[in-house]
Amino acid sequence: MTLGSLPRPTIPGVSLANLQSQMPPPGETGRRGSLAFRNSPPKRRHSKGAQSPSGAPGGCTRGSNFQPNPLGWAGLGGVGLPPAGAHKRSGRAAGRSRWGAMALREWLLWALPSADPGAWIVLLGVLLLSWLALRPLRLLRGPDEVGYAGEAGCSRAEAARRARRSRRIGQLPPVYPNGWFRLLDSAQLARGEVRNVAALGEQFAVFRNSDGKVCVVDAYCPHLGANLGIGGQVVGSCIECPFHGWQFDGESGKCVRIPYAEKVPEFAKIKVWPSCEVSDMILVWYHCDGIDPTWRVPDREEFLPRPCPFRGLTEHFVNVHIEEIPENGADTAHLSFLHRHAFLSGADLRYMHSPFWTFFRHHWQADWHPDPEPNAHCSRLQLKHNITLFGKHFSFMDLRVSAWQVGPSLVFLVLRFPLLGQGIIVQSVTPVQPLMQQVIHRIYFQKNVPAFIAKMVLRAECSQFERDVMIWNHKQYLSKPLLVKEDGAIQRHRRWFSQFYGEKSPKITSQKESLDW
Repeated sequence: MTLGSLPRPTIPGVSLANLQSQMPPPGETGRRGSLAFRNSPPKRRHSKGAQSPSGAPGGCTRGSNFQPNPLGWAGLGGVGLPPAGAHKRSGRAAGRSRWGAMALREWLLWALPSADPGAWIVLLGVLLLSWLALRPLRLLRGPDEVGYAGEAGCSRAEAARRARRSRRIGQLPPVYPNGWFRLLDSAQLARGEVRNVAALGEQFAVFRNSDGKVCVVDAYCPHLGANLGIGGQVVGSCIECPFHGWQFDGESGKCVRIPYAEKVPEFAKIKVWPSCEVSDMILVWYHCDGIDPTWRVPDREEFLPRPCPFRGLTEHFVNVHIEEIPENGADTAHLSFLHRHAFLSGADLRYMHSPFWTFFRHHWQADWHPDPEPNAHCSRLQLKHNITLFGKHFSFMDLRVSAWQVGPSLVFLVLRFPLLGQGIIVQSVTPVQPLMQQVIHRIYFQKNVPAFIAKMVLRAECSQFERDVMIWNHKQYLSKPLLVKEDGAIQRHRRWFSQFYGEKSPKITSQKESLDW
């Protein structure tokens, strides 16, 4: 048997004559299917009769009716061939990767002007949906957006102002407890950037020095009171005042330079606040007596060590005393009443009892208790949650939550689903005014679970949380509430939370002082 007598390979629907008719003459270079084209980068020449910018043969220009052969743009001989010498530079696999990238680029240059516009609209739509599915979810609510009952004839903002002014606040405990509080997210402060943050009745200048370390100092310059966070500049490890150029070290607070003075006084310094950067947050330590930190903030990986990328966050402003937000964890009875309705029924308490959603019910079991020494500043909530549809329980939708309260403002909620995987929500509460709390929830979910699962969980949590917001925005704080035996955890929580107050903790002295900021 000779080589010529071997049967030729055939491809259904493709004839050799058809292929040969679409391939360029073997002597031409720069054409599709030729060896010179496959082993050299595409050349862009725009003269008539030459190769077009898209690489189409025979002088085809953009918008022409040239159609590629059925086996791909490189022709039958180019399938799977790496560029010449690729095995010497980076190996056969790297050569094929580079060849594939060149092929994709050339195909796009050819297809972009000649493809059906409808196909490109569909492609762009798919790319947009993919981008929305993969990017982190951000639900940012303003102070008047949620938690207030709208009234006819007035805006939501006006309804919120009326509710705040007419509300009785009760006998409140101190408004700023001692502990760690979030000021910013790590991503909000770039190297060499300065931010002004108002919280805890203080003005902070937060900056990241040239080494990437975060420093928090008093915002007001001791010279003439200029705000360092408004127009201040980072110079090495120092922050420079925008008024006269005084420079203060971010770690010691000492003034290291006065541009127009021969000598810097020894007593010239600014207050430095203890700070740390944990779990993608910048935290500051606040204590009414100026005591240094007595406990550290754990990282979220200490609660859930497996890799969990960031999937989204929510932000709310709640008109309530800070103590009442974590007290919800000890108030286990409210879960089975306020949060039993389907989260899809919304957050407005007036409409969540819609009969349409009666087939969907949440069921809760919870237990709260404080931790013993040396973690007396922590408390723990164990929560079991399941869903019934038309009265039937579906175990694959069960949820187990282990929540650790760390100090007065931070909560780490570890979520475990039997089917959907594991994740963690980090909650931070920061008093921006005596009765205005900034509450942020950040969710991290295990890497091998699609991102939309974590976003769905966060949206459900957001809907349930906004029901609490509507309660908080209108309730009165009762220092001596009427409790029954089953409410014992609420009283234990108040005793536990009282450790974060001191004799010098600031208090509200009048109704007007608390509401008319």
